[in-house]
Amino acid sequence: MLQCIFILSDSGQVMLEKQLIGHKVDRSICAWFWDQVISQGDSFKQHSVIASPTHYLFQIVREGITFLACTQLEMPPLMGIEFLCRVADVLSDYLEGLNEDVIKDNFVIVYELLDEMIDNGFPLTTEPNILREMIALPNIVSKMLSVVTGNSSNVSETLPGATASCVPWRTTDIKYANNEVYVDLVEEMDAIINRDGVLVKCEIYGEVQVNSHITGVPELTLSFANPSIMDDVRFHPSVRFRLWESHHILSFVPPDGLFKLMSYRVKKLKSTPIYVKPQITSDAGACRINVMVGIRNDTGKMIDSITVQFQLPSCVLSADLTANHGAVTMCNWSIDRIPKDRAPALSGTLMLETGLERLHVFPSFRVGFRIQGVALSGLQLDKLDLRVVPSRLYRGFRALTRSGLYEVRS
Repeated sequence: MLQCIFILSDSGQVMLEKQLIGHKVDRSICAWFWDQVISQGDSFKQHSVIASPTHYLFQIVREGITFLACTQLEMPPLMGIEFLCRVADVLSDYLEGLNEDVIKDNFVIVYELLDEMIDNGFPLTTEPNILREMIALPNIVSKMLSVVTGNSSNVSETLPGATASCVPWRTTDIKYANNEVYVDLVEEMDAIINRDGVLVKCEIYGEVQVNSHITGVPELTLSFANPSIMDDVRFHPSVRFRLWESHHILSFVPPDGLFKLMSYRVKKLKSTPIYVKPQITSDAGACRINVMVGIRNDTGKMIDSITVQFQLPSCVLSADLTANHGAVTMCNWSIDRIPKDRAPALSGTLMLETGLERLHVFPSFRVGFRIQGVALSGLQLDKLDLRVVPSRLYRGFRALTRSGLYEVRS
């Protein structure tokens, strides 16, 4: 059971406080938390569960905004983390983004959403479709009316019909002239390549995202050509898990609009789509750096939005960097697309601080890229069927792979 929720800005300021039970949690816990963030740096923010002297804390960070929940009672830690993720997703959907100004400008709506999403410390209503019926989306007209009338409430006076349904994520009176469903495979590649060019780790984190606009209460089935390659699968509540266990088929009644149907991992991949080869030599107080980028495996699709980022050690006083393709800004090299006639290369000279002859700490390179139209995991969709009327349905399939934590060490 959660006792309190705080929303903190990127400077540690408490933007919103929501006490959930009779026992009030003092704001001093936020001061303790932010002191730890300052003293330990970004590594502290990577811990989702933290034991303070008085409370257990759960935290997630989205777009620089920290969502912090507190409890003194025994509870499943994943429940607290998952609930904070739901809160962040709902607020991002309602407010069309997350930042300090947006949350302050829509303080009333944020508070109303938290009122409906959790009751007496226990998660209650977290489905976006139900929340949209209960609390109106913010717009200029509603803000003007609240100023004129003095009524700032956005909560509907009627209970959504989906709350009494066996599929609470969907209402029954949805109607469309054209019935459409789009399925997207969105994957992120995490890779670590050591200084010898050996692939230490390479895996894919993927999501199956569905955008449905279908009349009534349809039942869809989605199957894969090679489902056995997926590990660590997680499903939307609409998925019938028994059918997946027995036949590896996803059967579900979709929410209206865009939602994440499932997530998965594909581990121990053997290759990456591009290579980055850094070479750093140092002598007599100066360093020479050369970085080459090229295509390792041709996927048949264009690789774009290629970037290489790195952070120089504190002992480097100045850097003079140039590239034969793309733009270099400080330690950020934007390549975009690799030309066919030459391999992009970055070179330059680094000046070390006085008294230091050689560089002893070498930078790591973070690589970014995007490939439209291909899933590098090899996962393939087989077919998508509609089991309940309407019979005419337009189907669309797309794939996208982008870089996640892609690191090359030098």
